[in-house]
Amino acid sequence: MQKDHFEVKSQTWDAGSERVHSTKTISEAILENFILHKEMDILDFGVGTGLLGFEIAQHVQKVYGVDTSKSMLEKLREKNTEMLSIEAIHQDIIQTPLLQSFDGLISSMTLHHVEDLHAFFTTIKNNIKENGFIAIADLESEDGTFHSDNEGVFHFGFDKNTLCALVAECGFKEVAFERINTIQKPHRDFGVFLLRATNA
Repeated sequence: MQKDHFEVKSQTWDAGSERVHSTKTISEAILENFILHKEMDILDFGVGTGLLGFEIAQHVQKVYGVDTSKSMLEKLREKNTEMLSIEAIHQDIIQTPLLQSFDGLISSMTLHHVEDLHAFFTTIKNNIKENGFIAIADLESEDGTFHSDNEGVFHFGFDKNTLCALVAECGFKEVAFERINTIQKPHRDFGVFLLRATNA
């Protein structure tokens, strides 16, 4: 398992109002684009402390949250209740793929931490049921200044055409990419997209 880059950040992760607001916008975009129901099992890739996962968990049967950061998952478990919980999975699913299949995969601001994108999309395709979906939010192409510390960051955002072509190449259908939010920082604005596709 790789180094936990979020060991310190996890302690105050949920205190970031911009992060909470941005995640709420992502969950709203997912709910607008996909019909979720109480028989669905959803995988939250890079679940962190569950900011996105708990929003989606209200609409489905179960959310399984996978992350390589043990400290983030500890914070997630602290937030679980009998009424609303996410099953935490501490695993690098590219090195050790999950055996379970899901109705959909959601992800918020995690893809830029994935070094081998082809391996990622090829791997997760095997975990998505037929006609299931992926909904991945991340940064549009940027100049490397979004993060104050780029340790563990492999991509400075993503180009629409390049990413969509890769996802299609890995076997997903109905690939779509749209800006859903803009994060304003003192030196510039950063676009946030939602990538949607189906395993048709």
